[in-house]
Amino acid sequence: MRVLRKAPQFLSVILFLLTCCAAWAQNGEHRVRNIVLVHGAWADGSGWKGVYDILVKDGYNVSIVQEPETTFQEDVAATKRVLALQDGPCILVGHSYGGAVITEAGTDSSVVGLVYIAAHMPDAGESEAEDGKRFPSDLSKSNAVKKTADGFTYLDPAQFQEYFAADVPAAQAAFMARSQVLNADANFKAVITTAAWRTKPSWMLVATKDRAINPDLERWYATRANSHKVEVSGASHAVYVSRPKEVAALIEQAASEVR
Repeated sequence: MRVLRKAPQFLSVILFLLTCCAAWAQNGEHRVRNIVLVHGAWADGSGWKGVYDILVKDGYNVSIVQEPETTFQEDVAATKRVLALQDGPCILVGHSYGGAVITEAGTDSSVVGLVYIAAHMPDAGESEAEDGKRFPSDLSKSNAVKKTADGFTYLDPAQFQEYFAADVPAAQAAFMARSQVLNADANFKAVITTAAWRTKPSWMLVATKDRAINPDLERWYATRANSHKVEVSGASHAVYVSRPKEVAALIEQAASEVR
């Protein structure tokens, strides 16, 4: 009789656990599994290693675009080439100049959400060079940006850490400075034709100590696009290198919230 009296209570617990499991499974099914990462100027895809490791450990399929940085059109094409390899919907992530790239490439039908990491977020008819004048950065006021005879830009290695990677260990920042990919100057002036964030949900991570893009510009972009915004206190422009946990967390949030 004692067992029979406890049966309804036992069944209620079992029902509750089954309901929780069903809800968890449903959320897991809805979570976007594919993540595509796009680097910015004066960098390559290897900077995403810390973020990549976290996302892969958490069960995501992660692809990293290697942009040639020779023309904006070729960088967009390189991104779309990787998007075409995805086996379902994806979250497209861009850092810095990569934000302009994902804004243009993100119109691809596979993209269901856009994540901007200390990035530019121009509208149609705008370029990041023009938008940057709204809130000039410390970098834009410096002499750290150099140009080759054939029109490619790079950061003075002696000033790279100061303006790009202040919170990255000195040895790592020095390697980044010496391995940087030179970026065609014209890329910064490339005009967006269609802004993907106008029709797709977006997230913005603001690096509060960013000296390459003014944090106030990042905030302005987020407000205009009605993006979900998070701020990482004390982070430099290279926040994707120095704070991979915070960056990965925002990407995972986007992947779980899009429908």
